[in-house]
Amino acid sequence: MRTTLSLMLGDAGFEVAEAFDGDHARDMVGADSYDLVLTDLKMGSTDGIQVLRHTKEVAPLTEVIVMTAYGTIESAVEAMRLGAHDYIQKPFSEQELLVKVQKALERRNLARDVSLMAAEFRERYAFENIIGRSGAIRDMLGRIVRIAPTDATVLITGESGTGKELVARAVHANSRRASRPFVTVNCAAISETLLESELFGHVRGAFTGAVNARRGLFEEANGGTFFFDEIAETAPAFQAKLLRAIQEGEIRRLGDNRSQNVDVRIIAATNQDLQEAIRDKRFREDLYYRLNVARFVLPPLRERREDIPLLVEHFLEKACDKMGKRVEIGEGVLDYMMEYPFPGNIRELENMMEQGVALADEGLLRREDIVPFDAPQPASTGDGGGRRMQDVIDEAETRAIEAALREVDGNKERAAEILGLSPTTLWRKMKRLEIEGVKGS
Repeated sequence: MRTTLSLMLGDAGFEVAEAFDGDHARDMVGADSYDLVLTDLKMGSTDGIQVLRHTKEVAPLTEVIVMTAYGTIESAVEAMRLGAHDYIQKPFSEQELLVKVQKALERRNLARDVSLMAAEFRERYAFENIIGRSGAIRDMLGRIVRIAPTDATVLITGESGTGKELVARAVHANSRRASRPFVTVNCAAISETLLESELFGHVRGAFTGAVNARRGLFEEANGGTFFFDEIAETAPAFQAKLLRAIQEGEIRRLGDNRSQNVDVRIIAATNQDLQEAIRDKRFREDLYYRLNVARFVLPPLRERREDIPLLVEHFLEKACDKMGKRVEIGEGVLDYMMEYPFPGNIRELENMMEQGVALADEGLLRREDIVPFDAPQPASTGDGGGRRMQDVIDEAETRAIEAALREVDGNKERAAEILGLSPTTLWRKMKRLEIEGVKGS
């Protein structure tokens, strides 16, 4: 079968390498670069699922097609969930195989184009922090490149933590306004009265405490881009003033009777359903249509799981650089990440990786070092059979502190530096966790 497939693909113009079993395939994928892996599911000690997982860990952009016989369709579906591009059921025709291979390679070429952005495209378009190879990410990057050079108002929607501000910054960086200010305001963090003053400014005496005139953020952003985060948190009265500013290109400071022209591009973002907010009279319909010129809908991480391995690698490296540690991913970590629903999306994944690197010892990130921030705490059985989440965290912290102390022969100041803690915080943790050496410190 392997020889026949190799001849068939070779005659079609592909360069083919053969692996005689699953272990050999794992070694080859780790030693060389391949665009596509075509693997059977049933192969003895190392099956196709293990080959798939290893391939996605060491070469996330390599596409995988699994071959399956009748009765193993469920395994093929599982392979798709784990990142396989497609599956093909035996027996199959040469034409059927070549069509699937060609589609997989087309996807690989698209992913490679996006990957090559790291050298030229990403550097040029400032996409360094937008990580992913999914179709959703590729489509979004293409839309940014097309929309950014225009002055179209942009509306970005998506759950919290999906990267709305990153998209806004990428749009600004690729616009003609890139050299001008990018000003951002979180509408949910400022009261309505202060928000109006912050944005439009005020003249002296406009309200109690206004002892001096003050420019607003709109004036600060003149010529650049203004990003309204959580735009749905504003009140309808403020929305009317914002609508006028966008439509007329002019603002009026609080207490002033003169208007000023401003030239800003507006980008707004929200994690709310604006159509529902309109029905509830919480958001102005006319403002919605004025903002919704160019729309980006960011999918939650659970809907683009093929991006998780790349994001894990990216945030692992980022956390290691931040903490001055070298940590490798241990067994079961990536499998757990692929299964986890990530209600906090990319922000949660980044926080989990940073926490995991902080807790990891002996240069290995273990499954128990990855603790979801909203994980339920198992109820105690009263006989020691239940483990609270705090127990898991305490154990991880104890391992990390003891490892750091061993590395510096018990020097607490140097251990604190390794752990990124102050000496006082380290001492308190050692005392609370009853780590040897606290007494007499």
